[in-house]
Amino acid sequence: MTFKVQIDNYWVTYRLEGNPSHPVILFLHGFMGDRDEFQHAFTALSKLHYCVAIDLPNHGQTYVVDRVEGVNLSTYQDDYYTIQSTASFVIKFLDFLRIKKCCLVGYSMGGRLGLYLTIHFPQYFHKVILESASAGLRTIAERSDRLAKDRQLASDLESGDFEVFLENWYRQAIFGNLRSHPKFSQMLEQRLKNSPSQLANSLRNLSTGLQPSLWEKLSDCEIPLLLLVGELDTKFVQINRQIEQLCKFAQLEIVPQCSHNIHFEYPELFVERIQVFLQQPVYISRHLC
Repeated sequence: MTFKVQIDNYWVTYRLEGNPSHPVILFLHGFMGDRDEFQHAFTALSKLHYCVAIDLPNHGQTYVVDRVEGVNLSTYQDDYYTIQSTASFVIKFLDFLRIKKCCLVGYSMGGRLGLYLTIHFPQYFHKVILESASAGLRTIAERSDRLAKDRQLASDLESGDFEVFLENWYRQAIFGNLRSHPKFSQMLEQRLKNSPSQLANSLRNLSTGLQPSLWEKLSDCEIPLLLLVGELDTKFVQINRQIEQLCKFAQLEIVPQCSHNIHFEYPELFVERIQVFLQQPVYISRHLC
């Protein structure tokens, strides 16, 4: 079922499925996704878990309200879209649902956010699954370069043809042969439901170029992590090998013949890997790391 609620300055749309008495899994989608991003996993896992998915700010139907108690937010609205503010919003959302502890599944942008949450709010999470995620960029120069590129992409989104943007976006090497997937046209149709101007806002404010590096904090992470990455996504294979080495309780799984979007390319395998990981006692997860 889909619901809407205002939490502080955010008007959030979210989806719930399963028995509320069962263990909770929070799903965080990637760039241009929404609460339906993990449709297959959501349905399959809700048999034994209480599944929660939200539209992150600038995606789907979640946005910052223009006015709060007579205060106009338009002059400083961008502050509400940073990774720090978005993470705080997610925690307040969990508090609203009275979820004291849960497991988390995050994809790409949602994976970056998920790792940030894991490090800064570890008391909320049992186990975390990160699909095609990163820990940010290590140097100021790297972040500056990435921010400039994301700002250019944001301008392209606002001034160009959205369908052309999507075609070019999925030509990136990290997506491999995703465009030949039999359901690729359905994915594009879902992406087109987003607002280009809102997505541009996300690129500018939730850019990896603005995110504080998490690399220096990975050795302190004591939450069991499952790192999923596609074999053909060589950039993120390298990134996740480094994350695995730095995190004491991380397991890396490289999915053969797959690129950046595992849950779309191999949905059954994606669910299977999550189920196996969640069923492992914590001490087994640590032993395997």
